[in-house]
Amino acid sequence: MSNTYRRVGTVARGIRCPIIREGDDLSVIVTDSVLKAAESEGFELRDRDVIAVTESIVARAQGNYCTVENIADDVRAKLGGETIGVILPILSRNRFAICLRGIAMGAKKVVLMLSYPSDEVGNELVSLDKIDEAGVNPYSDVLTLKKYRELFGVNRHEFTGVDYVEYYQDLIESCGAECEIIFANQPKAILEYADHVLNCDIHTRKRTKRILLAAGAKKVCSLDEIMNAPVNGSGYNELYGLLGSNKSTENKVKLFPRDSLDLVLGIQEKILKETGKHVEVMVYGDGAFKDPQGKIWELADPVVSPFFTDGLIGTPNELKLKYLADNDYKHLSGEELRQAIKDSIRQKDADLKGNMASQGTTPRQLTDLIGSLCDLTSGSGDKGTPVVLVQGYFDNYTNE
Repeated sequence: MSNTYRRVGTVARGIRCPIIREGDDLSVIVTDSVLKAAESEGFELRDRDVIAVTESIVARAQGNYCTVENIADDVRAKLGGETIGVILPILSRNRFAICLRGIAMGAKKVVLMLSYPSDEVGNELVSLDKIDEAGVNPYSDVLTLKKYRELFGVNRHEFTGVDYVEYYQDLIESCGAECEIIFANQPKAILEYADHVLNCDIHTRKRTKRILLAAGAKKVCSLDEIMNAPVNGSGYNELYGLLGSNKSTENKVKLFPRDSLDLVLGIQEKILKETGKHVEVMVYGDGAFKDPQGKIWELADPVVSPFFTDGLIGTPNELKLKYLADNDYKHLSGEELRQAIKDSIRQKDADLKGNMASQGTTPRQLTDLIGSLCDLTSGSGDKGTPVVLVQGYFDNYTNE
């Protein structure tokens, strides 16, 4: 019997690409870059490989940008330009500060309501230990800036060294708007200060807006409703507005990409034509994972993957090999054990929900899992690999 079993499972490769500029044909560039990498590194594409393209270069090729002036005009038009409650933003120079600049330019006064002890994605304003020591209940207590400073003083972000309270206040005031800061976690707390509200939370935005409207707010917009249409010829995102945006310059933001289903289908078609292989293709942004040191949950984008081919729809349907080895086949070993487990995989149900042999497998969307893998592979700095090729993701123990 041959022992030439396959020794490698899933492989993720960062693919180096040219620097992308507005107007570039990404379907051609991505296809060409993947094929050249395969030739250079001596590997071949296979059916069900996944080609993932970072959202940043998709938006850049689209020219999907807007300026702080565009944001200010949209905020002013939608929220009146007087006193605006800006609530539950994340603490980020890259993600939110540039948006806040535009928001402040579109108002006479900003009442900024920060969640505590941390923002939605885990950036900490103050530690839970300090909250406990102060006897504060973050679920109900509303703190003024004065009270916050009395209780907690200055707290700098663990990784950036920034005091975001001071940073956001200075930014708002530098734009000519008056600034008042409170700390609260109940959305309706803002209504004591403003009845025109911009809720800036990401994944809880629909609930927040519902609560505010039910509590009597006169006008509520979420970030996905700002820049959801062009303003003076700007870019836009009809689904997500400012959500998923990143700082481009001090006065411009790159928006989340739009209308990119044709792109993923185009890459899929080109690869099929060039190689005869049917690959899956997706656009990805932030992965969905949490940093154990800083407690930061990475997902500041509204979704991990806004566009993907149909083969990436769904969730994994896997058996836990160690469960089978320790329970069903605990009396077997060696080749007999290997064959028994392979037979179980071949015969598994199409839907393993509720099956004890699937417990401990990851019940998440394929696009969230693969997108997280790709985000970690490509990084966010100077790797120069905005495309990731994932091979063997859909293989299992039966594939030789």
